[in-house]
Amino acid sequence: MFSFTLLVAGFVGILAWAQSSDPLQKYTISASGINATFISYGARLTNLYVNDRNGNPQDVVLGFDNAEDYIRDDETTHTYLGPIVGRYANRIRNGTFTIQGRTSRVPQNDNMGHNTLHGGQIGYDQRNWTLVSANSSSITFSLLDQAFEGFPGSIITYATYTLSAGPTWTSRLVSIPLDEPTPIMLANHVYWNLGAFIDGPGSTILNHTLHMPYAARFIETDNIEVPTGPIGPVHGTFLDFTSPKQIGRDISSATNACGYNCTGYDHAFILDRPRYSAPEASDLSVLTLSSGSTGIRMDVFTNQQSLQVYTCDNTDGSIEVKGSQRHEAGTRFVEKYGCKLNPFFFSLLLSLLWLLRSVFFFPFSFSLCDGGLGVSCTG
Repeated sequence: MFSFTLLVAGFVGILAWAQSSDPLQKYTISASGINATFISYGARLTNLYVNDRNGNPQDVVLGFDNAEDYIRDDETTHTYLGPIVGRYANRIRNGTFTIQGRTSRVPQNDNMGHNTLHGGQIGYDQRNWTLVSANSSSITFSLLDQAFEGFPGSIITYATYTLSAGPTWTSRLVSIPLDEPTPIMLANHVYWNLGAFIDGPGSTILNHTLHMPYAARFIETDNIEVPTGPIGPVHGTFLDFTSPKQIGRDISSATNACGYNCTGYDHAFILDRPRYSAPEASDLSVLTLSSGSTGIRMDVFTNQQSLQVYTCDNTDGSIEVKGSQRHEAGTRFVEKYGCKLNPFFFSLLLSLLWLLRSVFFFPFSFSLCDGGLGVSCTG
């Protein structure tokens, strides 16, 4: 009954989509066992429901009930809940770069003016994307960037989100530079909590089990999270998730690892796929995340060669969870380590760029102490 109701609602919503120019209009798509809601402001994911081990739908991404709160958040704390970030995700030192002898300077909106973060003062997350097409299970947005924020050249980007049985969410980002060489690096900036805040352990991601089998190296950064050049090994460090372990097991060792006076994860990992696979193959799960509270597991497939893991180290309890995430035994606010971010990046110059990410969800049951997932009972 749940899936049927969602499917009908999806078809009804399609009829009105083309009539609305409101960037905060919500659009819901669905497939068997999964449904998602988007707004064109930032081509943003606002809700994603999958079933838990008991067959109950759980909303596993952070966001706001009122779409206007995304604008208010962007004008204050600016937490980037659920949008596409760009033209350049992550940081640019001093807001300066040189391409083919031409130096560009873009707004320095991070670390008291030392860096550019996620594209500058007004990045892709604060742009009103155009709804291009939609049906019951897929939706496409586009954005024409005409030298926004001082970046060189014009780019058109298409973002297509598709749901399918599995259940699966697939994000396809295609960017086409129109005239000049330019850097571009995009990411789906989605905050996950597979525990859906249903109980105490589910209110943070510290009890989530994370496995990144091909993430044996990471990009080293300074104390304001700008890459310094070296690529380090994760073996024997708190960054080693090449075997499954709970996120909270070694997090206390990550002092100053996510910036000065910050304890937690905010790291870019290199994906070294096995030799029998291609460097950009999307047939292998590069990340598995699971919650014992709900029994929901997420497997991620991508054609990208790196991913960023952030454990919401700076959340302070000021953001309310959505109504869909309020449970009798759960919390009403997002606590420190209350979510996890794993966007995927690409960065190329003047070519056809595309990013593929498929996220598969599985309701399942497991015991953290049965050894089946390689998790220590005392860890």
